[in-house]
Amino acid sequence: MFPDGPAPDPAGSHHERRIRSFQPRRSRVTTGQGEALRRLWPTWGLDIDGLHRLDLGELFGDPAMPVVLEIGFGMGEATAEMAAADPATGILACDVHTPGQGNLLALAERKGLSNVRVANGDAIILLREMLAPDTLAGLRVYFPDPWPKKRHHKRRLIQPEFLDLAATRLAPGAVLHCATDWEPYAEQMLEVLSAHPRFENTQPDGGFAPRPDFRPLTRFEGQGLDKGHLVRDLLFRRA
Repeated sequence: MFPDGPAPDPAGSHHERRIRSFQPRRSRVTTGQGEALRRLWPTWGLDIDGLHRLDLGELFGDPAMPVVLEIGFGMGEATAEMAAADPATGILACDVHTPGQGNLLALAERKGLSNVRVANGDAIILLREMLAPDTLAGLRVYFPDPWPKKRHHKRRLIQPEFLDLAATRLAPGAVLHCATDWEPYAEQMLEVLSAHPRFENTQPDGGFAPRPDFRPLTRFEGQGLDKGHLVRDLLFRRA
């Protein structure tokens, strides 16, 4: 459908597969999203093939620009809002949802954002194979799949192994910011992050953080709040 757009499986069999923490979603792409993918992907999009190391300065056209990686951005509304509010920071937004990729590209163009790039594929391969050590100014993981069934807990993204990898790619002092409305996952996140030697909680009491002003209240989050869900934010600094 998109010859020059996001590939169905960009990494293919090039690299070792871990337990997947995401569920690919191939819902219908609207006309506007498809048009954005066709026009903008060659310039603002990239496939996570794991075959080369990214030069973030070259990718964003500014070697001095700090870059934050966002894993899982849904339809991209919050990502676009954060990018507009902080144009001096680049956002490398990673997801596997084709309609969301097209929607974020369309939003970036409509808002005149030059600090957004969209990555398609497995964020683990992106971190492990394509990003150099100490290069990220931050990492955002908002409302990841909670995999609520006990037998699926091993699929949750925030695990010690993931933190080992993330710590090597975050610059010293960079912040890992997680948010979830699934209380059992929030408790696991807090436990795993608190135990990791390379991360320290930004909260003096060692608990959850208030929602920072820079993280927008999304439609998805609002729906959860309407259902009585408690949203938790965790902000941990790479030591």
